[in-house]
Amino acid sequence: MTKFAGKNVLITGSASGIGRLMTQKIAARGANVIIWDINLPGLESLSKQIEQWGYKTPACYQCDLSDRDAINENAQRVLAEQGEIDILINNAGIVSGKPLVELSDEMIERTFSVNTLSLFRTTRAFLPGMMARNSGHIVTISSAGGLIGVPRMTDYSASKFAAVGFDDSLRVELKRFGYDGIRTTVVCPFYINTGMFKGVKTRFPWLLPIMEPEDAVNKIISAIEKNKQRLVMPPFAMVTYPGRILPLSLFDRLADFVGINNSMDEFTGRGE
Repeated sequence: MTKFAGKNVLITGSASGIGRLMTQKIAARGANVIIWDINLPGLESLSKQIEQWGYKTPACYQCDLSDRDAINENAQRVLAEQGEIDILINNAGIVSGKPLVELSDEMIERTFSVNTLSLFRTTRAFLPGMMARNSGHIVTISSAGGLIGVPRMTDYSASKFAAVGFDDSLRVELKRFGYDGIRTTVVCPFYINTGMFKGVKTRFPWLLPIMEPEDAVNKIISAIEKNKQRLVMPPFAMVTYPGRILPLSLFDRLADFVGINNSMDEFTGRGE
């Protein structure tokens, strides 16, 4: 099992949403938590809260995950000030929620910078230390939107498909080169009720529920601890895998029927 106690755990996108909740729960397990986010006040309030609870105070680093230089500079600071990272949780993500023709180049590029390219940049920064010890764990928070395309999510779904491919290739690459002590976990949740996807809807809540953050984070942490390589939430979302053998017309009709293709129709997001 992957144990958090005494380990250096870096979590990106920590100031809000499931990143904030993961930080709280992992700190409670005795980890040395290092938190990254562009929102410095959010990081500082989280750090103060955890300290008040009596756990080790997290180390805060303001970092724009869309900025290659910011990632590299913060990574060097972390290595110098905190030491090698044992568990890297690539959690940061953004969503536009617009049809393709309404997306600007800047929106598309930022989505890919945060949701995809940051995975490469953070992992390249901290993987060499894991390789030297043949020990570590890299967690990629993707999405069920990385298993099936959704209207108004062309940039988001594509970036999350890439995140799944990143994890797939990294997992087998590490095994191929003999680093069997480095674990990987990819997480593909349906919508989570954090505000990021405010306004989304589900036709069959008993089949594809909008998950509550507490439940989602508990499942994610359990998957990391158990070295589970893939976590898809809820289980029904796994039908995307066998569904791919269907003709696309039938696959699209299935997605229509369960409400996936209109789930973003009333999306508002956080309004940021």
